[in-house]
Amino acid sequence: MLVAVSAVGATAWIVLRQASQQITDSETADRVVIDQITNQLREYGETHGTWEGVPSLVFDLGSRTGQRIHLATEQGEVVSDTDTLDGITARPLGSSKTLVDPRPKLDLTEVAEPFGATNRAVSTYRSGVRFAACLTRAGFLVSKVTGALGVPTFQPAGESDPAIVKDCAFRSATTGEENLSIRQRTEACRDPNIGKPATAGCLSQAFTDLISQVGPVPLLITLGFEGEPQTPLSVGPILAAAAGVALLALAGTALLSRRVLRPIASLTAAAGRLGRGDLTSRVAVAGSDEVAQLGRSFNRMADSLQRGEERQRRLVADVAHELRTPLANLRGYLEALKDGVIEPDPELFASLHEEAVLQQRIVNDLQDLALAEAGTLAYHRGIIDLAEVLETTRAAHHAVAESAGVQLVVATPGPAQVYADPDRLRQVLGNLVTNALRATSAGGSVTLSSAVDRTAVVVRVADTGTGIAPASLPYVFDRFWRADSARGRRTGGSGLGLSIARQIVTDHGGTITVASQLGVGTTFTITLPALRT
Repeated sequence: MLVAVSAVGATAWIVLRQASQQITDSETADRVVIDQITNQLREYGETHGTWEGVPSLVFDLGSRTGQRIHLATEQGEVVSDTDTLDGITARPLGSSKTLVDPRPKLDLTEVAEPFGATNRAVSTYRSGVRFAACLTRAGFLVSKVTGALGVPTFQPAGESDPAIVKDCAFRSATTGEENLSIRQRTEACRDPNIGKPATAGCLSQAFTDLISQVGPVPLLITLGFEGEPQTPLSVGPILAAAAGVALLALAGTALLSRRVLRPIASLTAAAGRLGRGDLTSRVAVAGSDEVAQLGRSFNRMADSLQRGEERQRRLVADVAHELRTPLANLRGYLEALKDGVIEPDPELFASLHEEAVLQQRIVNDLQDLALAEAGTLAYHRGIIDLAEVLETTRAAHHAVAESAGVQLVVATPGPAQVYADPDRLRQVLGNLVTNALRATSAGGSVTLSSAVDRTAVVVRVADTGTGIAPASLPYVFDRFWRADSARGRRTGGSGLGLSIARQIVTDHGGTITVASQLGVGTTFTITLPALRT
């Protein structure tokens, strides 16, 4: 055991030392390449005053270094890519990113009058960088000379056309209006209450802002591509001594990576996306081990979060939907009274009062929706006649039906007594009638009927409207379900009313079902236990 432990320890130490040295050398070489590419690109931007023509330099650097080079603005606009220049499809970007900023930095350390110096520096650089860009576009070489305060000046290098140089200089000169704008920007830094260092910092920022309007923008250099193979370590003769340990380590690493680490990495990435607000993020799940169970649990959690987010977004619309029916009834009668269409009488005022009370009850119901879903919503039950409830519902919706040109009728063979909360049942029937009126065109009809047998009372609300598609019928009573995303008289609200209606009927020991045929109409059937005699 001592020999085995010593051998393993010695082998591990040798391998670690060799690998560390090679990694250090590789990182140093990579840093040299990155510095070479970065420095040459920065020099190009500083000298030419524009990134036009830089693809040729990028292609040359890529050929000499063997690197894939991707050049883009900080906003993601691609300036050049060696993949594109080589005529191949751009591969996913690697993770090595470096910012190249060719803009000069203003040095006001030894300046007595910084405002005038800053104005001159901005004017000099703006005209100079436009001059350099003009020469570059004309195909001439440009040289840069660092001047006062660290601000460069530009001049043609090598052979050039004097006429073109003169024209570029003329068109690049700063205008009086431009100089006025420069002075206004720097004068904003003049504040007697702040010290000289703060003033210098403000002027330096003003200088950067003003030259950024005409100078070359900073660019992000991305080297390599996603999944790029790394330079393998050269183990040499160490491999023979470490063969046994290496094989075991590789086998264990491969098994661990495939069975645990890879799914965990995928789950971690999905969780990160979910945390950033991407509620559609899911993970692919295969197998039945603990990691697979964790993935399924994550997907269920994401589904729940997404559904909750969707419900939250619809909550305001759902509240408006539930309040719209009683408000419409009250408004219809009040407008009819105002216009003299109907005469005020005690029965009408009693009906309006009942609608106001129902409106308050609905507000309370929405506040207690959680109690309804938990089955603990309070009811005020008593012996009632459903025939009277149907007639009251018809009277409450008569004005709306008449204005829509829809015939609203009640067909009851006689009394139908049940033990129930009359206001809650009116809430259910009101919701069904409102939906039926919305789905029914002018000239159609909505019928409220009841039937009684020995054990149950059956109430039906049937319309001759547009109907519901067969594929949608299983979801009619789902919370927040809507037949159409539009909200209007014909398409209805957000669907909260039917969900509440089903809960109320269920709490009364009954059932509610729906049958529909497109183009023919829809029938909702409520079955309640009959009152025992």
